[in-house]
Amino acid sequence: MAENTLARRLGLTQATAINMTDMVGIGPFITLPMVIHMMNGPWFLYAWLAGAILSFIDAMVWSELGAAFPMAGGSYNFLKETYGKNKLGKLMSFLFVWQTMIQAPLVIASAAIGFASYLSYLLPLDSWELKAVSGAVVIAIVILLYRKIESIGKISTVLWIGVLATMLIIIGGGLFHGNFLSPIKHINDGLNLNYGFVAAIGFASVKSVYSYLGYYNVCHLGGEIINPSRNIPRSMFLSIAGIAILYMLMNVSVVSVIPWQHAKDSQFVISDFMEHLAGHNAAKVITCLVLLVAFSSVFSATLGYSRIPYAAAADGAFFKVFAKLHPTKNFPYISLLVLGAIAFVFSLLFKLSDVISAILAMRILVQFISQAFGLYLLRRRKSETLFPYKMPLFPVPIFAAILIWIGILVSTGWHMVLGGVSAIILGTVVYFIKARMNGEWPYKLKPLTGKNQ
Repeated sequence: MAENTLARRLGLTQATAINMTDMVGIGPFITLPMVIHMMNGPWFLYAWLAGAILSFIDAMVWSELGAAFPMAGGSYNFLKETYGKNKLGKLMSFLFVWQTMIQAPLVIASAAIGFASYLSYLLPLDSWELKAVSGAVVIAIVILLYRKIESIGKISTVLWIGVLATMLIIIGGGLFHGNFLSPIKHINDGLNLNYGFVAAIGFASVKSVYSYLGYYNVCHLGGEIINPSRNIPRSMFLSIAGIAILYMLMNVSVVSVIPWQHAKDSQFVISDFMEHLAGHNAAKVITCLVLLVAFSSVFSATLGYSRIPYAAAADGAFFKVFAKLHPTKNFPYISLLVLGAIAFVFSLLFKLSDVISAILAMRILVQFISQAFGLYLLRRRKSETLFPYKMPLFPVPIFAAILIWIGILVSTGWHMVLGGVSAIILGTVVYFIKARMNGEWPYKLKPLTGKNQ
């Protein structure tokens, strides 16, 4: 198979580093005040806890599929395997690649836009200069990724160290300030467990979940992971646990220095935090570190997403040109260049807050919900010996993940839901046109039986 042409060179440390750099990025620094503003109270920490719980539950789905089908492309292969290698399976996997060609550049653009936004703390930038910076970040990332995978693994580890250093500096600043435990002591002040609180958690979780996305990045690189049945699940759970702890401590640290009433309206909350602690020069330093983290996230996300169109094309389900590997460096360079080009355009067109909601709305239906339900169908059809990793309490985590994702989807707003549904409808039309051109349509969908696998 085509994915076997990719070399398995990434171990557990590098896989975890790639996940964590993708997860952190600019997300928590931009969304921290957004979450506080939406919760409008000291109980905003519960929104970050909710994001971690959802990530752990959903990671069980990804772990089963990633360990069983460790190939380049992640969800493309998972949807094909779970819904069967018949017409329905082909449609679902095509829809995933279709939406990836839109939402992956949105993810890349969001980090680039966030980078430019934080840079304006150091260099006052007008709207056109902000767009120029975000576009330049995308171009720089594509240039960095235009090399062999083993070199990328080393770069990812170095960037991961930068991510951890930044988080630890922020946490340490709050600890030494001497008021670290105050936000935890007052977390339940004025808390009422009513519909309003649940609704606020839902809306705030759209932003906090965005900051956890990326724990599954290793699955997109499944064809390049050493001992995947072991390292793919471990890297995801290690990533989520580590990032959840860092996020909670970072939030506590920030609001122990800047009261939540002020933090919720701060445009550069981390820079303001450090300026309050150690002055303007220290704030400039931490801002530079935040920019390094944001850059690292774009690097990691672009790396993982570039493998998805490649895997589909190598399987004959997408445009053939995307299946090309670089003749000497052995990586899918066409896929990388095309996604980079689309992300460059998006980075010039959109605002960050809209991009965050659009990313989730695009992904939830085709990827997260469909993938989880597909695993349930597959487990009912296949022997359990197929799955090196098995989730506890099956199928409870699957249906819990589906219900939570539905709640998150509704919380993105109905216009975003309609946008996601419209993208699916358009992708379905394109798929049928493609099938007709290839002589595969009209047809009747075959039932999901063992004969169709």
